[in-house]
Amino acid sequence: MSRLTSCGKGGKSLTLLPFLFLLTVLASLCLGSSPISPKELFLALSDTQSTAYRIFFYARLPRVLGGAVAGASLAVSGALLQSVLNNSLAGPNIIGVNAGAGLATLLVMAIAPYSVSLMPAAAFIGALCACLLIYAIASLSGASRTTIILSGVAVSSIINAASSSIKTFFPEITLSYNTFSIGSLSNITMDQVKWAAAYSLAGMAAAFLMSHDMNILALGEDIANSLGLKCRRLRFFMICSSSLLAGSAVSLGGLIGFVGLLVPHMSRMLFGSDNRITVPASAFLGATSLLFCDLLGRLLFAPFELHVGIVLSVIGGAYFVFLILKKKGGRLND
Repeated sequence: MSRLTSCGKGGKSLTLLPFLFLLTVLASLCLGSSPISPKELFLALSDTQSTAYRIFFYARLPRVLGGAVAGASLAVSGALLQSVLNNSLAGPNIIGVNAGAGLATLLVMAIAPYSVSLMPAAAFIGALCACLLIYAIASLSGASRTTIILSGVAVSSIINAASSSIKTFFPEITLSYNTFSIGSLSNITMDQVKWAAAYSLAGMAAAFLMSHDMNILALGEDIANSLGLKCRRLRFFMICSSSLLAGSAVSLGGLIGFVGLLVPHMSRMLFGSDNRITVPASAFLGATSLLFCDLLGRLLFAPFELHVGIVLSVIGGAYFVFLILKKKGGRLND
């Protein structure tokens, strides 16, 4: 009974997240090295020759939309991975899923740098291959939590070596590679957002539809099978959805870390472990967190700018240490 009551409260609290997200979006659109007041922003919509219009449509709007898509995608991808691998330390950047997406994206940047529409598709394929390889290695060797992480580290190391090789063979992408490896929203265009958002929406929809079955899977495979759940099929679709989301995020912002690992933890701490609430909560918190960190990177040392990946590494690393100290050797899940 207490669990049901907790879910109900979580559902009510969840309604606050869209308002927090919209507030962060408005701040990201208005603030920066060239601040624009809400009034100027409104007037700029009818004056296509104004400086405010150009800043809004060609810089701020693609950046904010891309950040929202990337943040939500990484967070939900992390929630799916943690559920399918039964490992609270699983995240797109931790176990090598982002690295696989990054390798495929770098190949497109090197071979067909102007084919924007190919990047999300290539990133999805790279993420899916990396995720399936890690899952296969872990399954063959016992699938313990430690084995999954070690498998991810091994696969990620190989993929990173391949990415460095591409940079060696195609030195013209060195500058782009450095920004890509850190994680940045500074050069996002509306074309990139359009293609990545299509993949992200498909992955989000799949995650929402599977959230009830994810709750059943959390009860244990034996119980889930007895209730008629096809566990292998569900895990495969969860891996595909997670890869789709991670790929869309990497194609937009590069190898952004910590969002996919920590945001699902925050969602469970705030709203409980019901995936019907955790998944949408992760989406809103992921988008809000990434936009907030990007805004900090633009404001702290203006007119200079810190890439969002740097800000996230500082904040995410500190929060991760806090989780470790709080648990004092216990489980990091819930």
